[in-house]
Amino acid sequence: MAANRRLDQARLLKAARRTGTVSIMRRIALTAALIVLTASPALAQSFEGNWGCRDADAAKAGMLTIYGGVYGFASTIVGDTSSGTGTITGYQDGVAFNDGGLKDARGIQAGRIVSDANAGIAIQLETATAAVMLCTPR
Repeated sequence: MAANRRLDQARLLKAARRTGTVSIMRRIALTAALIVLTASPALAQSFEGNWGCRDADAAKAGMLTIYGGVYGFASTIVGDTSSGTGTITGYQDGVAFNDGGLKDARGIQAGRIVSDANAGIAIQLETATAAVMLCTPR
């Protein structure tokens, strides 16, 4: 009888768990998952902005601007048909060029996000067979 009384008193003193509450560990895990999911689209858009491009000989090739689903390229060569605008499809690790001067005149199909020793991040523009330009943030 005394043992039952002690158990009853211990239950009374112990804080009762409310129904519908989540443990602290689950709250932390849910919060971390939510942060990762909301940050993912922002990380995927890291290719947007202005980029200064150099060709395979490290000579200035032009300026690439990417915002939303469009791009603009201004070549350093007067009258270059690769200058102009076009559309892109964004991916987690870069972009695919759908149309426009870079795709039609130079055969560039993709721009991949790569690490760069000087700029930290760069976009490597690629044809079907080779990387032809490296663009760093401006």
